[in-house]
Amino acid sequence: MSQLRKLEREFKDGALPKQAYIRKMYDSHKSFWDYLEFIQDKNIASIQITREEVLVTTKNNVTMICNPGDERVMPVDILNFGDYEPEETNLMRQFLEKDSVVVDIGANVGWHSIMLSREVPQGKVLAFEPIPLIFEYLKKNLALNNAGNVETYNYGFSDEQERLRFYFDPKLSAGTSARDMDQERQNVLIEAEVKRMDDTIAHLTPKIDFIKCDVEGAELLVLKGAIETIKKNRPALFLEMLRKWSAKYNYHPNDIIALMAGLGYECFSINNQRLAAFDQMTEESEERNFFFLDPRKHGRFIEKLASMKPGALALGRN
Repeated sequence: MSQLRKLEREFKDGALPKQAYIRKMYDSHKSFWDYLEFIQDKNIASIQITREEVLVTTKNNVTMICNPGDERVMPVDILNFGDYEPEETNLMRQFLEKDSVVVDIGANVGWHSIMLSREVPQGKVLAFEPIPLIFEYLKKNLALNNAGNVETYNYGFSDEQERLRFYFDPKLSAGTSARDMDQERQNVLIEAEVKRMDDTIAHLTPKIDFIKCDVEGAELLVLKGAIETIKKNRPALFLEMLRKWSAKYNYHPNDIIALMAGLGYECFSINNQRLAAFDQMTEESEERNFFFLDPRKHGRFIEKLASMKPGALALGRN
C-alpha cells in the first residue's frame, strides 16, 4: 500500500483527524511544485499522470512511459541527469538522409528509435528488442509518438541463432544481458531469441545506412553475425564498448576495433561534440560510445564532424 493510500485509510478509519490528514497529504502533494522547479533546466516539457501511467514529454516532443519500478528507464534518467546522450544522438542524426534505413539493436523502450525515425520520414527504423516486457513498452512508446515508420522485432542478434537466458532486473531493464553483469542485482532469468543478422536482415530491408548497437557487452557477437551485411551495405555504426561488460563475454573492446579495421572501418570517439580518431582502448580510457565509419564512404562526414565547432549541432543537421 502506498503512503497516500495508508494516510487515506487512517483518515477513513478515524485514526487520523481531518486537519492532520490534510496537512500530511499536502506534504506528499507538494512534490508537484518541487518537480515544477526541478525540471526547469532539464529536457522535460511536462510530466503527466493518467489513470494508467506516468508519462514524461521532453522539450523535443518525445513522450515516454515511466515503467513502474525501473530506476534507469530513459525518462527517469532525463529527470536525474538533465538529458539522455544528447551529443551522441545529435551526431547520429548527421549520417541520416530522409530515406535512410536505420537498424536499432537493443532498442530497449525506444528512445533512439523514436528520435532517429523523425530523421528518416521516407525511410524506416528496424527496432530489435528480445525481452518481452521491454518489447511491450517499446511498442507503447512508439505508438505514443506516432512513430509509424518503426518496425519492431521481438528478438536480438548474436553470432548464431539460439534461445538464450537473459539476466533481467526490473529495476534496471536497460542493463539486461545474457551474462550476469552484477550478482547484487535482483535478476530473473528470461529466455529470448537471438539470430544472426546475416541470416535475417536481407529479408527485411534491401539496404542499411546506419546501425546502432547497445547490447550490454555482446556487441562483438552481434558484429560477428553481421560481417556479410556490413560488407554489403557499408553502414555507419554506433556502438557501446565497455571493458567491464566485454570481459563478461571473454573479449576486449580492442577486438571490436580490430575486427572492424579488417573490414576497412575506422573507430571514432566523441570529444566535445566532435569525432576524434580512436585507435586503442587502454585502462585509462573513459569513453564508452563510439562510431565506426568507412573513410571511403563516410569521408565527408568524418571531415565535417571532426572539425565541428562546439554547440554547432544544437541547431540540427542542416
